[in-house]
Amino acid sequence: MIEEKLRLLGITLPPPTRAVGAYVPVARIGNTAFVAGHIAKRDGKPWVGKLGANVSLEEGKAAARGVALDLIATLADAIGGIDNVKRIAKIMVLVNSADTFTEQHLVANGASELIGDIFGEIGAHARSAFGVAQIPFGACVEIELIAEVTS
Repeated sequence: MIEEKLRLLGITLPPPTRAVGAYVPVARIGNTAFVAGHIAKRDGKPWVGKLGANVSLEEGKAAARGVALDLIATLADAIGGIDNVKRIAKIMVLVNSADTFTEQHLVANGASELIGDIFGEIGAHARSAFGVAQIPFGACVEIELIAEVTS
């Protein structure tokens, strides 16, 4: 069902992201999957910058959308396919922000809207969005995801 929706939307998931440190990309507790934070990438490299300084709001939304695709790909790989997602429960969005930038929630919409487009009703999720002083590798956005999955 979700695989078909991806085809209809013309979306191809990227390869799953692998861990770059002392953690696992996805940890499962029962039917809950916790997907580790993924950073924004452009051309395969960290998308470096700070919202409100050298990254625009529209670029930030695009970065968040890209991170959402990476998260979904990593989740799908860990649970045996995207159709094994029962519900997207929550995302947490960290936005590398200049002191005066206050539109983190709008950056987060880039991820939330894509998740809604792909998953429909089961993609309706809770969300937190924070402005932070820095993200690993200087990336502009980092997002983590929690989902309910089939057993």
